[in-house]
Amino acid sequence: MANDEAIRFVDWVRGAAPYFHAFRGKTFVLAFGGEVAQGELLQDLCHDVNLLAALGVRLVLVHGSRPHIEQEVARRGLESKYHNGLRITDVRALEAVKAGMGITRIEIEACLSQGLPNTPMAGAWMRVTGGNFITARPIGVVDGIDYQFTGSVRKVIADEIAADLDQQNVVLITPLGVSPAGEIFNLAMEEVAEAVAVALKAEKLIYLCDAPGLLDDEGRLIEAITADEAERMFTAGKGLTEDLHLFLPRAVRAVRKGVARAHLIDRDKDGGLLLEFFTRQGVGTMVTRDPLYRLREGNNEDVASLVSMIAPLEADGTLVRRPRELLEQEIERFTLAENDGVVVGCVALYPFAEDDMAEMACLAVTGEYRRAGLGERLLQHVEQRARAQGLSKLFVLTTRTEHWFRERGFAEVGPDALPGRKRDLYNFQRRSKVLMKSL
Repeated sequence: MANDEAIRFVDWVRGAAPYFHAFRGKTFVLAFGGEVAQGELLQDLCHDVNLLAALGVRLVLVHGSRPHIEQEVARRGLESKYHNGLRITDVRALEAVKAGMGITRIEIEACLSQGLPNTPMAGAWMRVTGGNFITARPIGVVDGIDYQFTGSVRKVIADEIAADLDQQNVVLITPLGVSPAGEIFNLAMEEVAEAVAVALKAEKLIYLCDAPGLLDDEGRLIEAITADEAERMFTAGKGLTEDLHLFLPRAVRAVRKGVARAHLIDRDKDGGLLLEFFTRQGVGTMVTRDPLYRLREGNNEDVASLVSMIAPLEADGTLVRRPRELLEQEIERFTLAENDGVVVGCVALYPFAEDDMAEMACLAVTGEYRRAGLGERLLQHVEQRARAQGLSKLFVLTTRTEHWFRERGFAEVGPDALPGRKRDLYNFQRRSKVLMKSL
């Protein structure tokens, strides 16, 4: 392995370590259509599922089966009928559904049971379980259409699923439900996944879909979106693929009902699960009930994280070097931005009450988040803090980011405009630009 490649590998492992700790023992519900449950896509998925299980993630898999069902429908000389994205399941179609889902389930179980040498699953042995975890009821007649044996989830037997997960089993759920009368109903995979995730209070609900995730008006991936924003996007209906149209409202409902995160990931992205969960930037769209980033005040336990984050910016001269001892003394002046417990941004506020102004210092955001608007949020937070203290002006000293501040209402002033105590410490060799803004 070349030295540069080895360094990148070590950096990735170290960067992923916080996520290993964070996800161990947490429950993930992974939903995927029948298109994923065949060929190379299934092989790649099983390799990634195996790794997640090895890291201690509690996994529930909910599969679809449309390709195999369509084959069974055609073999029986039947015609598939749909309304609002749901199959109309009569008695003959139900037989095709049961056969198609049985084939899909067996193929998934076989793939998860691999353990050949020189493969990602060498030495692995995952116990895959299932059961009558879902009770169902008929959808009935909607818009004048009788769905017959197409049903909806009535109840999830969450305790039994949790008991299997406690035994370190991977739970595989086929979207068929039974009624108390013993009738069998064909269920929508996306509804079953939502219901299971909510019942288990899952950490994550993941849908593998036919798109990279949600895209903005310029075609760029939306890395994170709140439930309210996602609902507005769904109502507008622009740019949603068939899968997103089905999965997005389920993701929104799930996070509003207590699931911590919902993810929409490209089913064709090799290693998409690993890239989404073990890199800071991810590869799909994450839906959250509340805004992704949490701003909070710093404390002594944050000093090590702060030193690590700002060190590269001090090394290239963007920030003035701050000794660790100084950071320990001034940590309460810092506001930190967290993403899933990892510090990804910071800013400090130094008031000069006698001069009716304050300094904003050490504004920093890790590289992966610099286009996510986090710097803007930190700036707004500092402005609010300064106003709350009755101060009327905010200033910053910078050598590299003058235009960023100008675009946000700051104007250049001379060093003489600084408060007396700050002016006495001004470093004329560094020649920092002084930018000031009225609050």
